[in-house]
Amino acid sequence: MASSSSSGLTFKLHPLVIVNISDHYTRVKSQTNATQPQQPNNATHQQQPQPRVYGCVIGIQRGRTVEIFNSFELLYDPSSQSLDRAFLEKKQELYKKVFPHFYILGWYSTGSDAQESDMHIHKALMDINESPVYVLLNPSINHAQKDLPVTIFESELHVIDGIPQLIFVRSSYTIETVEAERISVDHVAHLKPSDGGSAATQLAAHLTGIHSAIKMLNSRIKVLHHYLLAMQKGDIPCENSLLRQVSSLLRRLPAIESEKFQDDFLMEYNDTLLIAYLAMFTNCASTMNELVDKFNTAYDRHSRRGGRTAFI
Repeated sequence: MASSSSSGLTFKLHPLVIVNISDHYTRVKSQTNATQPQQPNNATHQQQPQPRVYGCVIGIQRGRTVEIFNSFELLYDPSSQSLDRAFLEKKQELYKKVFPHFYILGWYSTGSDAQESDMHIHKALMDINESPVYVLLNPSINHAQKDLPVTIFESELHVIDGIPQLIFVRSSYTIETVEAERISVDHVAHLKPSDGGSAATQLAAHLTGIHSAIKMLNSRIKVLHHYLLAMQKGDIPCENSLLRQVSSLLRRLPAIESEKFQDDFLMEYNDTLLIAYLAMFTNCASTMNELVDKFNTAYDRHSRRGGRTAFI
């Protein structure tokens, strides 16, 4: 690994990428802790290996400026130390339909520093991008650190002991935000419990209520399922009244196939598409307005012969 890059590229990282990587790591770590058995009291937290997550970063490269806008997750097989290429190609195709101007710029992972095995993944992505970037997020909490725990690496070919080798080099970056991202990040930053234990915002309270309802529903379904299995094996006597209640409950499931549900669903779906179209039109109008302002500035009426008026 080299200390700094000599490519001369300028990297601009958007906060959405950092939020996505943090969310990906948090979900994987929570699922890993839920599936692992409870450790004894004398076992320290540092002894447990921290999981690593992998994904791709997408964005736009204009000349020597690389702007990383978004990211998506990837499936990694630890046994073969390789990525699921079919899943990667499927995600790339879906993102191309939504963001036709975005390209895969590289990949991301978590950890304190780049590892030797990371170069294998880096080389595997060179058929998509001949010079991919590597975004590394350090999930360890360091209260004394003032900078973001994010490092961007490039790959350069160096001759080491007479042998050309591909190594990681650190690259500097700046955080680039737009108005929508600043509002979103500020909203996410305030999503924390208050002193009374309740959520600080209406959104967090709503999500907490949904989570509690789903958790309760899941526990009751498990109890009912185990009871029916025990009744089928003959461990407990068969109760026809309970079976009739279960049958009545299951008959309610096809209610979503009714005509009224389809009409309500289509109405909600059309409203969502309409909001998306209005947002796209608003974005196009804003872009056109900026273009007109630049045109008027470049061709001001006072700088033209004949006193012709501005474009608008």
